[in-house]
Amino acid sequence: MATDDTPRTLPDASALPYAGGNPYADYRSGEFAFTALTDLADRRLGGAVIAADDELFAERENLLLPGPAEFRPHTFGNKGQIMDGWETRRRRGAGPDRPHPAAGDHDWALIRLGVPGVVHGVVVDTAHFRGNHPQQIGLEGAELPGTPGPEELLAGSTVWHPLVPRSPVRGHAANGFAVDSGRRFTHLRLSQYPDGGIARLRVHGEARPDAAWLAALGTFDLAALENGGAVEDASDRFFSSPANLVLPGKSRAMGDGWENRRRRDGGHDWVRLRLAGRGAIRAVEIDTGYYVGNAAGWAALYGRDAQAADPGEWFELVPRTKLQPDAVHRLVPAAPRPATHVRLDVFPDGGIARLRLHGSLV
Repeated sequence: MATDDTPRTLPDASALPYAGGNPYADYRSGEFAFTALTDLADRRLGGAVIAADDELFAERENLLLPGPAEFRPHTFGNKGQIMDGWETRRRRGAGPDRPHPAAGDHDWALIRLGVPGVVHGVVVDTAHFRGNHPQQIGLEGAELPGTPGPEELLAGSTVWHPLVPRSPVRGHAANGFAVDSGRRFTHLRLSQYPDGGIARLRVHGEARPDAAWLAALGTFDLAALENGGAVEDASDRFFSSPANLVLPGKSRAMGDGWENRRRRDGGHDWVRLRLAGRGAIRAVEIDTGYYVGNAAGWAALYGRDAQAADPGEWFELVPRTKLQPDAVHRLVPAAPRPATHVRLDVFPDGGIARLRLHGSLV
């Protein structure tokens, strides 16, 4: 007879063995509204898997790699098929009379978010883990100051708050879970029951960086994801995401920026951003790195102050300016004024690698 301790499973939790051809052909994806938000655990923002209790088959660091997991069949190392994810060994019970793991046995990994924030949803991706994915997962969050290590996170004094209760997952699939917590977190603890493999973990939410640190900086990039900026909307996302505009560092390839399709209607493209806070922009950088024959021809920048008497009014920060391909353009607004949002217009279309808006909170 089933009890409350009996693990729940999905009827189609497993995927069929790989039969050749496209390894993603039978992948079960999903549409989740929260994936439009920033991935707070993105490795490019500084996210890291700082500890795990086991990673015998595949390293924990794979969990946060950008891009989809890869699969190369019949590629074996000393410990078996090489998997692009985090995979633990098979758990065993206490002895021959109890060979199966106990109901509460599980593996865990500790994740430091690249930027602290409020989590609105997570995707636990088990791509290419077909008969070796976990039955269930659970996710908890904690908020700690500074840069704690595994010892501090595992201490009994650390308070962990549930984000995703113990829940069944499918193999070779994107398993999405909406989160309604409202709390700010700096670290997560991912548990898988009883063992298995997870390819990727995406943690979508709103950035909430350390306000005291931003105040100490004084002048910083008001648009940067790591400082709390975010892309709200864009006219086109055909070739690559506009969220790339505010990633840390320089772009590394053409696909690492924002590129729209070719305009044929006489209009122009745009992207709208929410700044880290109400701030005065004193210097602007528009980088067209790696866009050689497809850079935007001209660009203009506008601001809006949601706290002003007329919060819907857009005012000019940088007039329409000619852009060069594969170059950094440094521009100084004529009269800095408070803004909470900005809109970058590109004419008529084309790629922008990075947008930097240097200023300070007011």
